[in-house]
Amino acid sequence: MMNDPIEEKTSPLRTRRGIYLLPNLFTTAALFSGFYAIVAAMQGSFDSAAMAIFIAILMDSLDGRVARLTNTQSEFGAQYDSLSDMVSFGIAPALVVYSWSIHTLGKIGWLVAFLYTATAALRLARFNVQTLVVDKRFFVGLPSPAAAAVVAGWVGVAHQLALSPQVWTIITSLLTVAVGLLMVSSVHYASFKQFSLHGKVPFIAALIVLLVFMAVSVDPPVVVFSLFLIYVCSGPVLAVRRWWRHRLYIKRPPSPENKP
Repeated sequence: MMNDPIEEKTSPLRTRRGIYLLPNLFTTAALFSGFYAIVAAMQGSFDSAAMAIFIAILMDSLDGRVARLTNTQSEFGAQYDSLSDMVSFGIAPALVVYSWSIHTLGKIGWLVAFLYTATAALRLARFNVQTLVVDKRFFVGLPSPAAAAVVAGWVGVAHQLALSPQVWTIITSLLTVAVGLLMVSSVHYASFKQFSLHGKVPFIAALIVLLVFMAVSVDPPVVVFSLFLIYVCSGPVLAVRRWWRHRLYIKRPPSPENKP
């Protein structure tokens, strides 16, 4: 009697997983720009290093928008973007500012650079876990791209103006520490996520955009650095304004007849 043929056991079909190419191309461009900034700083080309970080900021702002416009968001893309941000906005600015100036402080210099890198890592980690629980209109703490723009922008502008790194070492260190601490603070910053490219805007908005482009074209490093510096200062200024208004409200509460 012949034995029944043994049935070949087939493993369940494995679903082929892939990644969305378009948004991840922008993320890769941001990562490349951050890495190039490190290489440029090591070679003493600080203006190129600052420009590379500005390009990384531009690419980072586009990858998320492209993913939402093309409906190609993914968990892989979110994790890849976070790792890219750590390199471009956490490690690269710290090494750029360290190579330009604060290395002259010895151990204090690299501790300042490490403080910035560590606070950037903490800022990104907090952002990842608070994505679904915070108000989309605001960032809690200074966003790491803005922090990187101020630190690297200062180096680029100072190098362009031929400022002595040794003379400005203390100011550079204080700026780096302040920006790092703002990243892990509870200060709220506008996210501009409510701004939509699909909706209509007043005519004055188009005029403002035109004026900004004209200003940037005059001296890109100085203008871009100035705009990000204003954004960095806006958080503490608005926080003090809210605190002052709250203090006045406690001292002089509204009268009963004016209450709704």
